[in-house]
Amino acid sequence: MRDEKSGGREGARLASIDALRGFVMILMLVDHVRETFFLHRQVGDPVDAATVEPALFFTRWLSTLCAPVFVALAGLSAWLYGRRHGKREASWFLLKRGCFLLFLELTFVGFAWSAQFPPRTFWLQVIWAIGVCMIALSALLHLPRVWRFGLGAAIVCGHNLLDPIVLAPDSPWFVPWAMLHQRAVIDLGGGMIAKTTYPVIAWIGVMLLGHAAGPWFAPNLEATQRIRRLTRLGIGLLIAFVLIRWMGAYGDRPWSRAGDGLRTLMGFLSLTKYPPSLLFLLPTLGTGALLLALFEKWPSGRLPATLAVFGAGPMFFYLLHLYVLRGLYLIGLSLYGTNQGAYFGFERISSVWICSTLLLVALYFPTRWFAGVKRRRKDLAWLRYG
Repeated sequence: MRDEKSGGREGARLASIDALRGFVMILMLVDHVRETFFLHRQVGDPVDAATVEPALFFTRWLSTLCAPVFVALAGLSAWLYGRRHGKREASWFLLKRGCFLLFLELTFVGFAWSAQFPPRTFWLQVIWAIGVCMIALSALLHLPRVWRFGLGAAIVCGHNLLDPIVLAPDSPWFVPWAMLHQRAVIDLGGGMIAKTTYPVIAWIGVMLLGHAAGPWFAPNLEATQRIRRLTRLGIGLLIAFVLIRWMGAYGDRPWSRAGDGLRTLMGFLSLTKYPPSLLFLLPTLGTGALLLALFEKWPSGRLPATLAVFGAGPMFFYLLHLYVLRGLYLIGLSLYGTNQGAYFGFERISSVWICSTLLLVALYFPTRWFAGVKRRRKDLAWLRYG
């Protein structure tokens, strides 16, 4: 490896982050292909381990890495931005970008999912949650690091204590509570509703922890130390998950043994994502830490470089793949009609993976072009939002 103090190591650290971000975005694409072409076999979240076929279960389960890792990396990237530009500028940038993400969720992202204008349903999903988290972080990053870490850990570990608080729509606190912790439907009037798919309290905790981990990526820390810390963190989180999940006392609903080993394993891994439980976050963030350590140890090579392309222009890739999927679905629907009840879709889960692979190849080239423009044109401030 090159000297840690060199500018090359700065690039290697950013490349490892981009590679991990790209990896989870590929898993996200697979899940969104499933969402688009497997609507006739739609499952709740978490998936029902007792009835869902294993291939569909594990295809869905792989995507559980996406949101926790992406939110944590957003916090880490915010720290790296603040190190280069200062806390005040970073705070202002996070506030602006957070508001921009809220706008995107309610307009371009929502339209890509529904193809309705004006929309009847506003889905407050992951982009909305990241936007709110960035707005919160724009204020909280001024706290001392130990406070940011303590607050983030307290939120992630303790937010399940709030689960018994369930408010009815007639409560004056229903709307803010639905946005913070209770997945619900908000009546906006005029036949329009908002669905709080991603309540934000737990996600704010995840972003705070990602930001608090930023000093691990400072230039004065040797790569071997960073890899060792990330590895220990990842293993520790996975061990904590297994122990707490086995006891079944806190952090998610209890698991139960099924008729065979595979179903029992599926039940053990079936966790609550909306909002994310403690036991959902422990293994996903632990796996993310181990993958980041791997990409730090292996910063060069064809695979990390390819993954980094998808991670270098995340918002561009996100919007592009949503509109491509919606276009393909509408084309298929118009050509072949409904072949799955009210939907057009695939017969087998293997088709989801084949379609995802073909889309990755097709979308790689425009994403690489955008990542190159973003890297070269530092004078265009708006590119930082892509």
